Amino acid sequence: MISVSSRLQETKEYYFSKKLREVAQLKKQGKPIINLGIGSPDLAPPQDVTEELMKAMQAPGAYQYQAYKGIDELREAMCNFYQTHYKVDVNPDSQVLPLMGSKEGIALISMAFLNEGDEVLVPNPGYPTYQAATKLLNAKLISYDLMEENSWHPDVEALQNMDLSRVKLMWINYPNMPTGETADREKLQDLIRFAKANSILLVNDNPYSMVLTDEKFSIFQLKGAHDVCLELNSLSKSFNLAGFRVGFLMGNSEFILAVLKVKSNMDSGMFFPIQKAAAKALNLDLSWFARQNDIYKSRRALVWDICEALHLTVNKNAVGLFVWAKINSTLSAEELADELLYGKGIFVTPGTVFGDNGANYVRFSLCVSEDELEVCKHRILKPKAV
Repeated sequence: MISVSSRLQETKEYYFSKKLREVAQLKKQGKPIINLGIGSPDLAPPQDVTEELMKAMQAPGAYQYQAYKGIDELREAMCNFYQTHYKVDVNPDSQVLPLMGSKEGIALISMAFLNEGDEVLVPNPGYPTYQAATKLLNAKLISYDLMEENSWHPDVEALQNMDLSRVKLMWINYPNMPTGETADREKLQDLIRFAKANSILLVNDNPYSMVLTDEKFSIFQLKGAHDVCLELNSLSKSFNLAGFRVGFLMGNSEFILAVLKVKSNMDSGMFFPIQKAAAKALNLDLSWFARQNDIYKSRRALVWDICEALHLTVNKNAVGLFVWAKINSTLSAEELADELLYGKGIFVTPGTVFGDNGANYVRFSLCVSEDELEVCKHRILKPKAV
């Protein structure tokens, strides 16, 4: 009998992979399920981008293997994006690496820097892939608390009281997912000092900085970040290009080279037309984001109405592609999510997917139309179940 690797014993199937099969089965049974669970943008990407994609399909060599580092035009566009929106200068030759999505970046960074037995600080609540990548490499997961009373930021004093002798890597995510908390620059500056003092690589996962934000944040706006930080970014949310699988990594040349060594052994570069289209997207001006955010503002207002009908509390200063809502009843997050799924035909994400500090919360996605959100609101307000 052929057995799987021991590392899989500690790794569960991704929650949405499993749950979306259940949602699909309910739909096959005729249940009119509306999916407010995942952040897969439903809006079209910019027309200029799709036109560039089609044009590049006809270019000589378009279907050949591409360079591991991506084409010059794409790296330059990524650096221009950082200069335009974050006022951060990046060298396109040595400080940026295109990725096939941020999730690939999480895996590559982990492989580049972690040895078996190294320890990794992972936020609770936080993106489940940080945990999965750590476990798959037989590194040790050390969960650190994010709490509402500390504005969903790490408690540096509590971290300093831990045994940090084997900690190699720390994941953060600002603007934050799932909570939507904006970056507190003072708290994160303290965290950079902490990382430097303890020789910890600090990685900020930053795919939401253009969604419903007034101030665009990058970790590299803070003093000393280049010494100890990497930052992931993505086109999935900002440009409605989730299926393109285009992300990128920013950081000093030494860190980038380490990740490139892993990447060059794992894939053969991104499809040329996608690179050309991504470069086009990254050079769009602020009017694109303004139009997008107007749509998301209208949707968010409807989700706030839904939360009010469910007697949930929301932070109306939160940003990003989701609404993180606190439960004010005896129901657990899973119980409320199941009640909405089976009783109202609405799929939302229980906060426990992101860690036990999410036990009293549920998360709503803004990636559905206003018409569908109106249907959700109607279903919740009427007494009869779907």
